Amino acid sequence: MDRFSPCVYILSSKPRGVLYTGVTSNLVFRVWQDKHKLVPGFTTKYNADRLVWFELHGDIEAAIVREKQIKRWKRAWKIALIEASNPQWQDRFEEISG
Repeated sequence: MDRFSPCVYILSSKPRGVLYTGVTSNLVFRVWQDKHKLVPGFTTKYNADRLVWFELHGDIEAAIVREKQIKRWKRAWKIALIEASNPQWQDRFEEISG
C-alpha cells in the first residue's frame, strides 16, 4: 500500500461498537494520531481507534465522494461492509504500518 494513497476508512471502538468513517491521504499517520489521542474530537471522545476497514482510491476527490456515500448509509450496511472483509473486527493498523 502506498502510504499516501487517498482512502476511505472506518474506525471502531470495539467489534460492533462506535463507528467513525473518514477520508485521508495518509492513512498510517491518521490512524496513528487516533491511537495516540492527538486529535480532539469524535474518535478521541468515543475511543474509536481500531482500523476495521479501508478502501484505497486513485484520487482524493473519488475518496471524498465515497466517504460521503458511506456516511449516509445505515449502520447495518456499514457493519456488513466491515464484516465482508474483516469478520473478526481485527485492528488492521499493523497490516498497513508494518
